[in-house]
Amino acid sequence: MKIRDIRAVGLRGATPEGGWSDEIESDECVHTLVAVLTDEGVTGFGSVFTNDALVKAALDVLKPLYTGENALEPERVSEKLHQHTFWMGRGGSLTHAISGIDIALWDILGKVTGQPVGRLLGGRYRDRVRPYASLLMDEPEPLADHLRQLVGQGFRAFKIGWGPFGRRDNPKLDEAIVRAAREAIGPENWLMVDAGGSDAYWPNGYKWALRTAEMLRDYNVTWFEEALSPDALDDYVALRRAAPVPISGGEVLTRRQAFQPWLQAGAFDIVQPDVTKVGGISEERRIGWLAQENGIKFVPHGWNTALGLAADLHLASAFADTNFVEYLTGSPYIDAIVAEPWRLDADGMLAIPETPGLGVELDMDAVKHYTGGDNWIG
Repeated sequence: MKIRDIRAVGLRGATPEGGWSDEIESDECVHTLVAVLTDEGVTGFGSVFTNDALVKAALDVLKPLYTGENALEPERVSEKLHQHTFWMGRGGSLTHAISGIDIALWDILGKVTGQPVGRLLGGRYRDRVRPYASLLMDEPEPLADHLRQLVGQGFRAFKIGWGPFGRRDNPKLDEAIVRAAREAIGPENWLMVDAGGSDAYWPNGYKWALRTAEMLRDYNVTWFEEALSPDALDDYVALRRAAPVPISGGEVLTRRQAFQPWLQAGAFDIVQPDVTKVGGISEERRIGWLAQENGIKFVPHGWNTALGLAADLHLASAFADTNFVEYLTGSPYIDAIVAEPWRLDADGMLAIPETPGLGVELDMDAVKHYTGGDNWIG
């Protein structure tokens, strides 16, 4: 089975806020869907956390390398794409685009073999996993209202991030936000805090991060995410050693080679690669293995689409200690573009698909709505 063509289409019209200081608008594209078409009529789907113009340009560059390739060999094909494009910049838009291709190739392999991707990754340690509702921070009262709504929807784990936290030089406000969140979800549920240190011109350093981590201990926070700027390796190492709560990060890194020094230095308790950025399922699995070898938990970052969430679910099934996946709440790109809606069970858990491939059927009418009617798979 050969790759005949690869096509991409950008999602627009309901792009969720990212929490960034230079906030994106709903019509801006930061998520792109990818379709790998084969000569035998099987199509696989993937997702990329990048603007569609960049993905389409990357596909033009990569086309001579993937056209006619074996569509049933995702890891080898993806590695070929990495190896033959190193001079164009490792870890940028080309790597992002390869992520979507790789996810789609695993989808194809699963469909052809009749197996869910998680089983093809070596075996499923679980058939369900706990999603944490991921939402932006707000002032304490509206944030608490939002969290109570999510508790009512069945979520039992929550991550609050970005917003005013750490950005107003007001430790009392930071604590008031966390206190309101803990009171809203109750003492029995999981609470994670994401400072969003990869934001433009992040103003805080090691001492702020350590003081904040000490405050978070009082609210039984499961982990403290992106407490520092994304290049502050030495400070992350020091923070992980001194902080009384687990430290997580890594969502902006791409390719396993970029993660290696962070994991070997002990910069994180929990590493959070994004499957739609790092190089896809093949690359994220290698990062997860490297994390295991260095005593670090692997939990996927998932601020992306339904296809990214499906890939995360399968990756979570293939790692014995991956007990969470991120669920971006309120995004039609997660909830509205699938034929069968995601459903939490009575324990607030999300089932890992058992049907072949990624196990997700796209609602093509909904996809058309968010892509301006682009006939991308023709």
